[in-house]
Amino acid sequence: MLLPAPCTTAMPRYLDPKNDLVFKKIFAEHPDLLIDFLNALLPLPPDALIESLEYLPHEQVPILPGLLRRSIVDVKCRDQRGQTFIVEMQMYWTPAFQQRMLFSASQAYVQQLPMGSDYRLLQPVYALGLINDVFDQDSEDWYHHYKIVNIDKPAMEIKGLQFVFVELPKFHPETVKDKRIRVLWLRFLREIDPHVFDPPQELIDYAPTRDALQIAMEAGFSRDELLVYQDCLDAIRVESTLFGERTELARKAGLEAGLKE
Repeated sequence: MLLPAPCTTAMPRYLDPKNDLVFKKIFAEHPDLLIDFLNALLPLPPDALIESLEYLPHEQVPILPGLLRRSIVDVKCRDQRGQTFIVEMQMYWTPAFQQRMLFSASQAYVQQLPMGSDYRLLQPVYALGLINDVFDQDSEDWYHHYKIVNIDKPAMEIKGLQFVFVELPKFHPETVKDKRIRVLWLRFLREIDPHVFDPPQELIDYAPTRDALQIAMEAGFSRDELLVYQDCLDAIRVESTLFGERTELARKAGLEAGLKE
């Protein structure tokens, strides 16, 4: 566990934990924080909570020869029961994001087979997508849980893959009841950024989010890391702008086609 931050007269400046570099520094280097975070965010049964975990390589190379496509996730790990967890932080929504998560989770599920030839040994894979954007415009729901179920009988489930997508902009603390730790972690992701100098007391009082706040302090990053942080921000701005331009062009093309009709 991290030690409390030293006292200083200068106001601390925090980097955005949604930034790829900061997110990985918090959750890909501190298993105790990742365990607390996943237990709070995922719909795990009470008897299947994460007690310990090991990190797995972020890059997943397909087993099939000749298939070049790869997936790179922010965090990938396996717990004491053999369950695999994939976590991705997405700064803005694209229609392909869900497909990428499906691809990554499917690979993780298939890659368990070398551990044993008996299919009954396969363990569940959970994919958690944190999105700093809104993709469901027709609902106020911000927590989306997907499973493979029988359409006519939803209680009948094919176990193995589960997906959770969280729309951070829709999240408000008052919308969540009886899940205090989930609220604290989501507030940490949603509210902490370089404009915050005085974090909410609730985040300071809870040890895991307090440790995450300390890791996110700009003072703890090297000059090279800060350059990478800035590069991540620049890449997000460029990609977001290009996506917006493509969307606008597609909209105009659709309007012109409609007028012609």
